[in-house]
Amino acid sequence: MIALVQRVNHAGVTVSGNTIARIDKGILAFIGYEKGDTREMSHKMFDRILRYRIFSDENDKMNLSVSDIGGRVLLVSQFTLAAETSRGNRPGFDPAMPPDEAREMYGDLVSYARSRAPGTESGEFGADMKVALENDGPVTFLLRLDPPR
Repeated sequence: MIALVQRVNHAGVTVSGNTIARIDKGILAFIGYEKGDTREMSHKMFDRILRYRIFSDENDKMNLSVSDIGGRVLLVSQFTLAAETSRGNRPGFDPAMPPDEAREMYGDLVSYARSRAPGTESGEFGADMKVALENDGPVTFLLRLDPPR
């Protein structure tokens, strides 16, 4: 499982010209599922995102989490994160979880996230989304959880 996490001043998702999600200061997390990923991994990843210390404290050190600052999280599904890119000029998507399974996993993640962090927003799985953001820093991290072997 992959999460591309960005510290943002604000972010939003538009589908067909309508804004469906918007947050102010917080985290925009693009979520990619790979074959073998589990619900437990998905929940663990969200808990990690909530605790990940990427916001500055009074000494300008990254010591605070999104929860510590009272920020919000915007989750956006992005299967292209699971692409095979190690060779060639065209990404391969064999590592990506099949769409029906990924849709179910993402739906479960959004439900779990909202139970843990009310106010969590989400994009629309499989939609042609337009994502607007102001990255703060810029600060961006790639988080990965590998499936159990």
